Amino acid sequence: PSGSGKSTLLDSLAGRLGRNVVLTGQVLLNGRKRRLDYGVVAYVTQENMFLSTLTVRETVAYSAQLRVPGAEVKAVVEGSLEEMGLSECADRAIGNWHLRGISGGEKKRLAIALEVLTRPPLLFLDEPTSGLDSAAAFFVALTLRQMAREGQTVVASIHQPSSEVFTLFDDLCLLSGGETVYFGNSRMATEFFAQAGFRCPSRRNPSDHFLRCINSDFDNVNATLRGSLQLRNQDVGPSSDPLMNMSTSEIKGMLVDRYKVSEYAAMVRQRIQEIIKMELPVVEPHKGRGPGWWKQLSTLTRRSFVNMSRDIGYYWLRIVVYILVSLTVGTIFYDVGTSYTAILARASCGGFISGFMTFMSIGGFPSFIEELQVFYHERLNGHYGVAVYILSNYLSSFPFLSAVCICTGAITYHMVKFRSGFVHFAYFTVSLFASISAIESLMMIVASLVPNFLMGIITGAGIIGIMMMTAGFFRLLPDLPKPVWRYPISYISYGSWALQGNYKNDMIGLVFDPLIPGEPKLTGEYIVERLYGISLKRSKWWDLGAIFLLIISYRLIFFLVLKFKERASPLFRKLYASATLYRLKRRPSFMGNKKSFASSRQQPLHPMALQEGLSSPLK
Repeated sequence: PSGSGKSTLLDSLAGRLGRNVVLTGQVLLNGRKRRLDYGVVAYVTQENMFLSTLTVRETVAYSAQLRVPGAEVKAVVEGSLEEMGLSECADRAIGNWHLRGISGGEKKRLAIALEVLTRPPLLFLDEPTSGLDSAAAFFVALTLRQMAREGQTVVASIHQPSSEVFTLFDDLCLLSGGETVYFGNSRMATEFFAQAGFRCPSRRNPSDHFLRCINSDFDNVNATLRGSLQLRNQDVGPSSDPLMNMSTSEIKGMLVDRYKVSEYAAMVRQRIQEIIKMELPVVEPHKGRGPGWWKQLSTLTRRSFVNMSRDIGYYWLRIVVYILVSLTVGTIFYDVGTSYTAILARASCGGFISGFMTFMSIGGFPSFIEELQVFYHERLNGHYGVAVYILSNYLSSFPFLSAVCICTGAITYHMVKFRSGFVHFAYFTVSLFASISAIESLMMIVASLVPNFLMGIITGAGIIGIMMMTAGFFRLLPDLPKPVWRYPISYISYGSWALQGNYKNDMIGLVFDPLIPGEPKLTGEYIVERLYGISLKRSKWWDLGAIFLLIISYRLIFFLVLKFKERASPLFRKLYASATLYRLKRRPSFMGNKKSFASSRQQPLHPMALQEGLSSPLK
């Protein structure tokens, strides 16, 4: 039943427990303790992690290109599509808010197809039939059974399977509240329940009968029915059905106690000891030369580029908005000129472009999150490294960012009539490109640190707001409070370098009218240095180089964050588990109460008796 600990058990077996769950005991594979490396185990979780704009065939093909030698890719892709019954929908998009996609059953089969491309010896699946109709669920279960017949070890958690699906199981482990109710041959489960006094009616689905015995939700149903009968003054006498006369907690307790001393438990113990004593081969990943680093880079870059080109909200909508805003800026500051009032107008226009127009890049945050979730899933399964992902993400976005900046630069620069000359226009466009790239790099860091895109947008907006405030437009750089805001915030802000460079690019070499007619004209150098407080000791190219240096720094920080989370999570989990166990052992009731609950979703933190000695579910 729900909350029994199915997902937690699979997470512990696959080595993917969360930080809030304590694992004791050990996991043995063929009687040996070893790490479940990539190529040995695959894990299909409940959540489907796809790039929604890709077709089914493209999704499988790109995944195969990342893991399978080039000569085998086509055959592996077509074979997987055929095996999982995806040939008919192979050329349809997976689907998102603006693309009609495949069904839930097809998505689940696609998730399985991706994980079995390399034929790992051990396959875990967390509720692969959830949300599917009976036909789709039966097809998935039948496919998994066929994989098991071909030599793969398939371990799946199933919630309330149909009778047709239940007959496909070889072995069955029934869990309730973190305790083992039954573990053994699936066909002997009904016999065990009958011996315990809870015989399954001949026309009832065995899985429904098992859940009726151990699911505590039925207590609420029975209480409601009895209360309804009492209100109608109807007799509520004892029932001939033992399930109606006992609570599920009592039934479960009887089943758990009876199973521990049953012949079925003895058979399992004996089988486990036989496996431990047997000289079984060490399970190794399939050998063979996989794709190299450059192949992975090109594949990820192409995949990301295709996804970006089809996702309306990633760049296309932003390009349209940028063009509209550019036309607005161009008409408001049209032919700004070199009058005295143009000094402030040019500064305002430059500040808006360097700050607010680049701020719109935060609109792509939901797409950042989607790509990052796919990366987490694939990285956990060992498909590729962190560095190749970060570089491919930047390379795939390069054409779109270039299009945004060229369109924006061409419209704004020529309508406002900034300083003429191709070099000055090119600098303006490249500076805008660098600023937007810096923001996207920052947003990737934020996306890797926050749990969802809403918090990411709020956090990202706050960070960009701080950088805009310290850029030198709202308050001159020399006037910023030196602790924190001037040093170091303004120096690590892309906005301050972009604004300084754009002021130099536009104003140096120009001459402006004075406030009072007849007085000497004001040079651009004087305005930049005296009015805006910007040092002329550095050229504008230095400022542009500083932005690119920040981009590299932001991407490097992004790399370090991902690697730190990857490396530090096991350490933090171990420390957290040790501290939790220490606190629990100091409780007076700890030694006397062995009962535990495997589901962290419904129960507080605890030592998991379910996983205590995973070599035997009976301990």
